[in-house]
Amino acid sequence: MTKSENQEADKPERIAKVMARAGLCSRRDAEKWIADGRVEVNGEVLTSPAMTVLSTDTVVVDGEVLPPPGRTRLWRYHKPSGLVTTHRDDQGRRTVFEVLPPELPRVVSVGRLDITSEGLLLLTNDGALAREMEHPSRGWVRRYRVRVNGGVDPKALESLKKGVTVAGVRYGPITATLDSETDPAKGPPKRNVWVTVSLSEGKNREVRRVMAHLGLTVSRLIRVAYGPFQLGNLKPGLLEEIPAHVIRQQLGASAPASIKKNAKNRASR
Repeated sequence: MTKSENQEADKPERIAKVMARAGLCSRRDAEKWIADGRVEVNGEVLTSPAMTVLSTDTVVVDGEVLPPPGRTRLWRYHKPSGLVTTHRDDQGRRTVFEVLPPELPRVVSVGRLDITSEGLLLLTNDGALAREMEHPSRGWVRRYRVRVNGGVDPKALESLKKGVTVAGVRYGPITATLDSETDPAKGPPKRNVWVTVSLSEGKNREVRRVMAHLGLTVSRLIRVAYGPFQLGNLKPGLLEEIPAHVIRQQLGASAPASIKKNAKNRASR
């Protein structure tokens, strides 16, 4: 390990971030667990998530010592319709995490897809990486193929590039284009058409609400890209790990230390 890597390992970090990086939970869940008295550091029960810890500190969660963070990993997953993107569901619906292969480590999702949405869902064992990839400052575009029912007005779709306010919520610029134009000479416009939608904010149910604002009903929604990561030909229900060097290329300086180290070792072989 280099001197800089030693310094990075000894750098104090927020306890919630450490728990997330270990793949135990998200930062938000970590803060809840701390408030519930489930976390100890060096024998003392924590009462606030504001504490920072070093690699030499002993962190205990629910009576078990926090495992050291493993190598950061990232997967592409083709989420089928009918699954909830949450670890627990109060309504008893099946979740994404219940159907993943049992040999997979505990993972969290990068963003979410609602229960009826399909397509690309990124999964990682590093909660800090998920937070970094979700952050608006990254400006990554999410792209969807959307099947809608209704009379599609190309001019209305074009107007979304300026952003739109729906029920008091302001949505940023959205690019929406018909996948295929209807030839008036061949009859009336089709009522079910596919639209490609690209946006960078990804607010809750944004695509469905904006389409409804235009008088369109979404009957199918498939995410085909999240930033530089593509769904490609991945079949529904399957997942594929993304190589460390690809993650490093896409994240640059903000890539986790374990990713940088892994990519460096790969390059030196």
